[in-house]
Amino acid sequence: MSDIASLLQASLQPASRKQAEQQLHALASQQGFLAHLLTLILNGSYDRSTRLAGGIYLKNVAKLRWEEDDEPLPEADKAALRTQLVPAMIALSDPTDKAIRAQIAESVALIAELDFPAKWTDLIDQLILSLSKTDYSINVGVLQTAHSIFNQWRAQVRSDELFTEINFVLSRFMQPFLDLSNQTATMLLSSPAPPNIAIVTQAQIILVDIFYDFTCQDLPPGIEDAHDSFFAPQTGLFQRFMSWDPAELRSDPDETQPSLPAQLKTKIFEIGELYIKLFPDQLSRSPAVEGFVQSVWELIGSNKLPGVADDSLVSQSLRFISTAIRSGYYKSLFSSRDTIASLVQGVIIPNIGLRDHEMEQFEDEPLEFIRLDLAFGGSASEVATRRQAAADVLQALVSSGYQTEATEIVGSWITSGLQQYNSNPAQNWKAKDSAIYLLTAVATEASTTQHGVTSTNALVDVVKFFSEHVYQDLRASAGSIHEILYVDAIRFLLTFRNQLTRDQLLSVLPLLVRHLNADHYVTYTYAAITIDRILFIKKGTQLLFSQADIHDLAADLFNALLSKIEAAGPPEKVAENDHLMKCAMRIIVTARQTLTPVYQQVLQRLVNILGVIAKNPSNPNFDQYIFESISALLRFVVSGTPSTLPTFEQALFGPFTFILQQDIDQYIPYVFQILAQMLEAHNTGVPSEYRSLLPFLLTPTCWQQKGSIPGLVKLLKAFLARDAAEMIKTGQIAAVLAVVQQRLIPSKINDGWGFELLQGVVQHVPPAQLKQYFKAVVMTLLTRMQTSKTDKYVYLFSHFLLFTMAVNVDGLGPDYVISAVEEIQPQLWSQILVNFIVPQVPKMPHKDRKVAAVGLIRMLTQSTIMITPPSAQSWPPAFVSVIKLYSEPQYLAKSKDEEQNTGITEIDFEEQTAGYQAAYSRLAAADGAPVDPVAYVRDLQDFLGQALVKADPRVKGLLAAGDEKVVQPFVQALVASGYAIR
Repeated sequence: MSDIASLLQASLQPASRKQAEQQLHALASQQGFLAHLLTLILNGSYDRSTRLAGGIYLKNVAKLRWEEDDEPLPEADKAALRTQLVPAMIALSDPTDKAIRAQIAESVALIAELDFPAKWTDLIDQLILSLSKTDYSINVGVLQTAHSIFNQWRAQVRSDELFTEINFVLSRFMQPFLDLSNQTATMLLSSPAPPNIAIVTQAQIILVDIFYDFTCQDLPPGIEDAHDSFFAPQTGLFQRFMSWDPAELRSDPDETQPSLPAQLKTKIFEIGELYIKLFPDQLSRSPAVEGFVQSVWELIGSNKLPGVADDSLVSQSLRFISTAIRSGYYKSLFSSRDTIASLVQGVIIPNIGLRDHEMEQFEDEPLEFIRLDLAFGGSASEVATRRQAAADVLQALVSSGYQTEATEIVGSWITSGLQQYNSNPAQNWKAKDSAIYLLTAVATEASTTQHGVTSTNALVDVVKFFSEHVYQDLRASAGSIHEILYVDAIRFLLTFRNQLTRDQLLSVLPLLVRHLNADHYVTYTYAAITIDRILFIKKGTQLLFSQADIHDLAADLFNALLSKIEAAGPPEKVAENDHLMKCAMRIIVTARQTLTPVYQQVLQRLVNILGVIAKNPSNPNFDQYIFESISALLRFVVSGTPSTLPTFEQALFGPFTFILQQDIDQYIPYVFQILAQMLEAHNTGVPSEYRSLLPFLLTPTCWQQKGSIPGLVKLLKAFLARDAAEMIKTGQIAAVLAVVQQRLIPSKINDGWGFELLQGVVQHVPPAQLKQYFKAVVMTLLTRMQTSKTDKYVYLFSHFLLFTMAVNVDGLGPDYVISAVEEIQPQLWSQILVNFIVPQVPKMPHKDRKVAAVGLIRMLTQSTIMITPPSAQSWPPAFVSVIKLYSEPQYLAKSKDEEQNTGITEIDFEEQTAGYQAAYSRLAAADGAPVDPVAYVRDLQDFLGQALVKADPRVKGLLAAGDEKVVQPFVQALVASGYAIR
């Protein structure tokens, strides 16, 4: 334990980081580690960077290992830490410890999410007892911790469990919260101001945050009773703070960070917005909204707050106005033409133009400019800048019944801006930029981040505006207009791509290719984003553009994109622009087999880029897209021309070996998936290069990283399908089963992967060779069922047994499974069948129902044990479960859409839950079409009918004894269909 400080220091150095983290990981499971770590964090004699690293490591332990199955933290250590964390927060109250305290607060929140209130019943009492009447440094720490716990309620779905927790907190924390709110506000609003006004204001800001936490799901009685003290027009605390601007807290005009009063007002407007959405009746008790609207005019009307520091306040004020307009409750406030004209002139126009700091960002921080610009994708909650907030007010007017007035009033501003530009294009480019932005806002009725504008204002002709004012900029030669106008033209195309026809879009693609070669970062990046989104447009479930559409452009597109990526220089710069890599991926997915003539050059460039970024992995999105690109290229080229597979293997084995040897953990999950994809492309046999890898794949260290497990399972299943005989000869089947029994099945996180690997074993290892292991495997499954059963595990266990009985493997009949269970304990099978399998059958998801039906039918008609007393008693309820499956035949056959909808059409990072995750990074392109393990059964009804016809006579006797109301009508229908069951 004495090494903890030096290991934390070593973890800060790139050269020693990996080894230090591994040693810390091993130490964390030892008794007393957490206490030692917390003591170090609190010990001021250690270097601050070491203490902060300790705080971050403690947070990561709370985040990643608190409920670890494989190497669990000692329960005594966890209990001790829960008692020590709040006192630790108090000890870190000094402002100089703010960064370290933030890590401890987050640790409290992470542990509370898992343990509160069940295992941490005194947490709230600890916080309340720590509040001080006088020491606001302590109060800030306590409130920050409380907010970090309560803040999680904002994103949660309403449930009994959630409200039990909220009510538990409110019953203890509400009164201290109200008392401290009143005390703190009184101190701030009194004269003279308190000497510690800054720290008291920080506390007030967090109190307002907690007010939001308490009301984000429902209106607590304590806050409802105190409504007027917060919202009353002249006397409420929120209204009084709107005009509060103490000289002591005013910031320099050039300051970019919001002042404390601005932060407080921003939070209050957030609460006003929340109340309009959730509690409009409560607000209508007094003219509170009218008061807030008046405050907006007084605060920001006519551009009273031009500074960058006030951006958040201005944006949130405008969001409040948008929400009030959209709610429909305040039509009297906004319905008059004069009011709309005033809104446009006083609030929208001053905030719609590009500002100097945004132009600096455009030049100096282009990726941040793009991130903010793209953030406004169709939801008011995505507003990130002033101009977006101003545009959202305009869209609120258009979509809330004021379309005619808003369009007409804004139209005159748009016309004026265009005239101003035309009078002097070089000087007045900003006027055109604002005009295009206004037109985009007023024309948009509904939009989404994924699909751009989905519904337009009928009073605006978007295509005509594009033809007359935008297209000319799209095709303008380099340097002939201001760079922003190129970006505006490309963004207009991106925004309104759904309003243009397929032919119109095809005609502009060559122009976008030209912009990919532009010198300016934002211009070529926007071109890449727009090409990607255009190629992703769907009509119904079908992509609008096919390989033929971009065949002629694909080579130029690739060259432009990869040249920009390659020219970036050091690894972190190469990987920073994931938009370019995503566009390259989209081209591969669209062009498919048409890339075969140039695939070697494309592959080699992708491998070279991978070699550069592997030196310093820094952007998970870029990583996802480059591996997805390699995987998609492999998939399409090899499927069309199988002889190309060795070229892929020669190009990829070298870099993949380097990644595995260097233990680049971000990339290893991808490597395993692509290795599996390549091995699956070998129809027979396994090349020696793969075989030599197998011993390494079966070592325990390979399975320690959770993110690697799905890819490893996929890879081992590929080995089993092609090389089971060799694996049996070398004893590697035992090693595979050891992984399943020791690492996967005992884990609540990875048990599903354990069952998937077991399915591969029972499908491909001959039952005679599997026999020696099978009983032990079943014992492992039953032990887990007994020690830590979950609903998910019961389903997986039941599905595996049915799967094993369903697959068509010589020697692997139902009695192979049943006899193994009966050897463990006589009559155990009947208990499993009746208590687990039969209740699970109706819950089976669509994709598993055919397997369940085939497994049950084979068990009922082919098992000798099942028709022999006493097991025969469980036969009737099992047959009834089959009948229930047949009563919903639509769930037994896959639709054509489902069969065609393999992973490739879903490659879209924002749309899928796959993509980069801390635990697992799935490659959609590596997922082939799902394989039906019971494909030998074509017609389920015929399979059942024939099975009953051929069954032992005792089966027919059990049928006759079945429930007259359920079984007999079903049997009669089969007989009527021509099956001679009787």
